[in-house]
Amino acid sequence: MTLHEDAVERYFTAWNASSPEELAKAVASAFTEDGTYTDPLVEAKGHEGIVAAITGARQRFPGFTFELTGTPDAHHDLVRFTWDLVSVADGSAPAAGFDVITLADDGRITGVAGFLDRLPGA
Repeated sequence: MTLHEDAVERYFTAWNASSPEELAKAVASAFTEDGTYTDPLVEAKGHEGIVAAITGARQRFPGFTFELTGTPDAHHDLVRFTWDLVSVADGSAPAAGFDVITLADDGRITGVAGFLDRLPGA
């Protein structure tokens, strides 16, 4: 597994964490301490802010998982990839987007720029 693939895997592990403890551990593994996450709906900085952003999204969409779609594209310290938010119950995907992550030398994420391609009610 490449550094880029590993970073994307850890990112989705954080977004799909099933408990607060698992989420905190996954965010610490995926992001640098001063890492940032920005999309049209939220700006977050640091582990606490990113945990809060993910918790908010998970509360808005209980019973859904974030799934990688396609193959990540990477060069240097950048990775871009697409994702769907998929219902565990029926497989529907009401939200989709793509993210661009920037990596630190240790492979953890220093920043995420998220873009929403499809969002319910939008």
